[in-house]
Amino acid sequence: MSTPHFDVYAIGNALVDTEYRVTDEFLGRHGISKGQMTLVEEAPQQALIAALDSTFGLEKRASGGSAANTIIAVAAFGGRSFYSCKVANDGTGDFYVHDLHAAGISSNLKAEREHGVSGTCVVMVTPDSERTMNTFLGITSDVSVNELVPESLAAAKWLYIEGYLVSSDSARAAVLEARRQARAAGARIALTFSDPAMVRFFKPGLAEMLDDGVDLLFCNEEEACLWSDAPSVEVALANLKGIARQIVITLGKDGALIWDGTRQIAIAPSPATPVDSNGAGDMFAGAYLFGLTRNWSPQRAGALASRAAAAVVSQFGPRLPLEAHTALLHELNQGWTEAAPGL
Repeated sequence: MSTPHFDVYAIGNALVDTEYRVTDEFLGRHGISKGQMTLVEEAPQQALIAALDSTFGLEKRASGGSAANTIIAVAAFGGRSFYSCKVANDGTGDFYVHDLHAAGISSNLKAEREHGVSGTCVVMVTPDSERTMNTFLGITSDVSVNELVPESLAAAKWLYIEGYLVSSDSARAAVLEARRQARAAGARIALTFSDPAMVRFFKPGLAEMLDDGVDLLFCNEEEACLWSDAPSVEVALANLKGIARQIVITLGKDGALIWDGTRQIAIAPSPATPVDSNGAGDMFAGAYLFGLTRNWSPQRAGALASRAAAAVVSQFGPRLPLEAHTALLHELNQGWTEAAPGL
């Protein structure tokens, strides 16, 4: 049996996301830094979940992790995605495997898995739509070269690397091996910084994963400026050209800035009434990568990504209903007039 081709092969942390609507007072009372991702141990995570359940109640639960959200978006738009990750043989892991595969994602995960505790990410959304995350990595902190599937990676157009992997020694080694396999197969490599905290506290590890550079870098304005120690996004963009051939910097309500290798492109923001910022960057990356795998221009891929990210921000949760992806594609294709190569 021949190996199917994949548009995007990703490696990242496998986390079951649990989402709650919370208050600023709750975050302050529990000493949680608003707007950041904080790594925690299992006991504090369970205590936090108990407090959230009793105070607010669970809103949503889904297979997640940054890269998972991105490749699920690729698949929802009509692409083919593969995910290398690690969960345990517990109930949380069973849920993750079922939910991931139900979303149409191929993976290395099997029915038989290692003993341990699967990772969780508690996502707390305040009334201003800001998302705050507490993450217990569990067994996903041990993701390694053993989770790679070389034949599937060799059949992919893109390798997508999640910046959150930087905190694990074995994960960084897996990234370097995945990079080597991708280059040998002629696949292009994309990486996302994932979170300002990763740039602030793990910059040497990110530099290791970047190795000799990537074909495409995703980051937001804060991450770009932190990496470059730059006073503005324009200065940051100039500095980032040394590590990436193409760059996407998301700017929140101001849209996005793209460097396509030869020119700077402004992507206009799409109208949104913010409800929950969780997953907006992941969706932007997924929609943009989907467009590139269809040989779209950066302008067209960016336009879809902007619309999709705005739709995510306008609802609760990091993913859109499947039919929403079809509607976004139809809406874009109906009004698109650019005569760009490959269209």
